[in-house]
Amino acid sequence: MKPLAHLQIPLISETTELPLALENFPRFRYMGSKFRLLPWIHDAFQELDFDTVTDAFSGSGVVSYLLKAMGKQVRANDSLAFPSVLTAATVANNATRLNNDDLDLLLNSKARKSDEKFIRQTFEGIFYTPLELSFLDDLWVGMREMDSPFKRSVALAAILRSAIKRQPRGLFTVSDPERYQDGRRDLKLTLKQHFLEQVEAYNAAVFSNGKRNSCSCGDVFEVKMGSDLVYMDPPYVPLADDNCYIKRYHFLEGLACYWEGKELMMSSKVRKITKPFTPFSYRSTAIDAFDRLFRKFADSTLVLSYSSNAFPDLETLRKLMGRYKRTVEVLEKTHRYHFGTHAAAKRNLVEEYLIIGTT
Repeated sequence: MKPLAHLQIPLISETTELPLALENFPRFRYMGSKFRLLPWIHDAFQELDFDTVTDAFSGSGVVSYLLKAMGKQVRANDSLAFPSVLTAATVANNATRLNNDDLDLLLNSKARKSDEKFIRQTFEGIFYTPLELSFLDDLWVGMREMDSPFKRSVALAAILRSAIKRQPRGLFTVSDPERYQDGRRDLKLTLKQHFLEQVEAYNAAVFSNGKRNSCSCGDVFEVKMGSDLVYMDPPYVPLADDNCYIKRYHFLEGLACYWEGKELMMSSKVRKITKPFTPFSYRSTAIDAFDRLFRKFADSTLVLSYSSNAFPDLETLRKLMGRYKRTVEVLEKTHRYHFGTHAAAKRNLVEEYLIIGTT
C-alpha cells in the first residue's frame, strides 16, 4: 500500500486573518454550520480575554477547531454521538494519525457473526449498495480491534464524512439513493474510495496547540463548569419548518456508535432513530432552558450564537442573559445559509447574532 499523504485542503485560504490550521479542517456539511461565519466569530473572540473555553453544543466541530487553532484549551461537548466523534478526532486529538498498518487492519477485517452484520441486515436497499453496507460492517470490526481511542475516532470521523458525502443532499431522509443522482464526483465514488480520501483529510487536520483539550457526549446541563468562556450554539426553535438533527442525520448518529443504545424505528422507511428530547427545540420549554443555561455558566463569559429566524427573539435572550451578566452586547451579521437552497427552503437569509455577556 502506498504511504499516506497529508492532504492540504485550502477551504478558507481567502481569509488570511484566520489561523492557518483552519485550512486543514475537513468541512462537514451540517445544518446550521458556522463555517462561513468563522472570520466574524474569530474577530469577536479576539476581543475577549480567556484561556479556557467550553463549546457546549459543538455540532460540526468547526468552532471548537477554531478555538484550538487560537491556542485556547478547549472542552467540546454535544448531546449527539457523531459530533463528539468529530471533535475527538480533531480537537481532543493532538498527535494521533492512522498509518498504513492501521489501514491494513481496517480494510482486511471481515464481519462473520450475525451481530457484526447489523448494518447490512438493517439497511438493505436503503442509502447505499449491499457491498457498501457490508463495508461499513467490516470497518466496524476493524475499529473494535484498534487499541487507541484516538485512532478509532479518526477512522470513525473519516467514515462519517464519507457517508454524508456519498449521500445525495447530505441528508438521510430519502431511502432511494438514485433519486438525486446528478453526476457529482461525490456520488460516483464508493464509500471505500471516499474513506481512503477522508483518512488523509483527517490525518492532515491533526495538530497540537500545546494544550490538553477534551471532548464529551452528554446533556449540556451535566457539563462540568470552570471555563473562562462558554460558547453556545444550541438547536433553534424555528419560526417555521423543521430543524430536527436526528431526522436528518440519524444514520450518522447510529454509525458513530454502531447503534448501541439507540432505539430504531423499524416501521420508518429509512430506519430512523427515536428523537431524544432537548428543551431547546420547543417553544414551551426553550425560554426556561436558556435561563437555566445562562445560570449554569454565569461565572464564565457567555457567547451565544443565535439567529433571527428562531424563537425566542433577540430581546428575550438579551434580558435572560442580563439576569446573570451586567454587560450584554450584541453583534449582528446578515447571513445566507446555503443548506437547503431548493425552492421550498425559505427564510435562509437571516440576521446572525452573537450575544456576549461579560462581568
